[in-house]
Amino acid sequence: MFRPNSLLIPSNLSTTKSQRNTMLNSSYLSFALIFFCCILFSALASSLPVSDPELVVEEVHRKINESISRRKLGFFSCGSGNPIDDCWRCDKDWEKNRKRLADCGIGFGKNAIGGRDGEIYVVTDPGNDDPVNPRPGTLRYAVIQDEPLWIIFKRDMTIQLKEELIMNSFKTLDGRGASVHISGGPCITIQYVTNIIIHGLHIHDCKQGGNTYVRDSPEHYGYRTVSDGDGVSIFGGSHVWVDHCSLSNCNDGLIDAIRGSTAITISNNYLTHHNKVMLLGHSDTYEQDKNMQVTIAFNHFGEGLVQRMPRCRHGYFHVVNNDYTHWEMYAIGGSANPTINSQGNRFLAPDDSSSKEVTKHEDAPEDEWRNWNWRSEGDLLLNGAFFTYSGAGPAKSSSYSKASSLAARPSSHVGEITIASGALSCKRGSHC
Repeated sequence: MFRPNSLLIPSNLSTTKSQRNTMLNSSYLSFALIFFCCILFSALASSLPVSDPELVVEEVHRKINESISRRKLGFFSCGSGNPIDDCWRCDKDWEKNRKRLADCGIGFGKNAIGGRDGEIYVVTDPGNDDPVNPRPGTLRYAVIQDEPLWIIFKRDMTIQLKEELIMNSFKTLDGRGASVHISGGPCITIQYVTNIIIHGLHIHDCKQGGNTYVRDSPEHYGYRTVSDGDGVSIFGGSHVWVDHCSLSNCNDGLIDAIRGSTAITISNNYLTHHNKVMLLGHSDTYEQDKNMQVTIAFNHFGEGLVQRMPRCRHGYFHVVNNDYTHWEMYAIGGSANPTINSQGNRFLAPDDSSSKEVTKHEDAPEDEWRNWNWRSEGDLLLNGAFFTYSGAGPAKSSSYSKASSLAARPSSHVGEITIASGALSCKRGSHC
């Protein structure tokens, strides 16, 4: 299938030459040239499989140093302390520069470029969801295309999918400028694909689907068994970034990542009214998840949540500068010897005296989980909250370097960092 030209809007992503000359001095131009080369290399590398956590950490630390250098220039910096938002939200012309967002990622998923290198596609039709033969103008038609696409929405809309929305590689779902809800049916599946950005959507009340045929590319559709009913299901995916979404009340998980998924960042989201919030790792016996690396940063875990914020298996997990204001059972848990690096979070325990513990070591006796590397560094523990440490400690274990993806800010700043979590109300022509 081919997309008609009427659905493509040429992107206006850069300033004119004269504007650049007034904005940038000669030293910055030299820096920009070097940075462009780095980005080009990063884009090529980001399409490759991720297998070695040590190499990923080296790349992350290099990018952190570059990011610090860029912020010293003061270009588009709001100074909020949230490095993602400071990167793009100060630009009142964000609508003309939408793809700038792709250069603002942090953490293990920061190389996810989504549809940055493709055209802009406008979703005009929220209905008519045909899982096998989707119509041009619909969301499903856009996400299955082979070429990179930056997908936006013409107006406010609620999209009730009949079956899972199975995404193809190099796609961005960008909800800015409209109130876009995906709800009432099966939701988003990222299966064995790479370079996905999901930004600014309301994802809620997701249901199970399956036992039918669903298209995943212009050339292929296949039979799907029953899905779990996740809000966002990442299955063998890599270079994935979920940012500034509002998620609640799905059949299974709000965001789950399993089956060898890695290079993931989950940031700036507002999560509410759900039991099993986030599962990272397929099973205790699925050892391919040992290379999983996930950054969970600047999220607000809000009212009505019970457990799994996240629940981790096998891999390396950086939980940094999140605001935990509600849980009923526990906040962070895991099994199968994951490395959990909790830094600069704010944990407000419930009033229930039996639910003060932040952590839950699952499916193992104490003499086993005592060896798992779980640490809390600079966390703010309120209303009796306590974190049960385990493992050798950061001075004696190198595993924490594999679970470190950005510099944590002090937990006292969590409120200002996460105040804008969830889908933003961005209006065209003004700062978002």
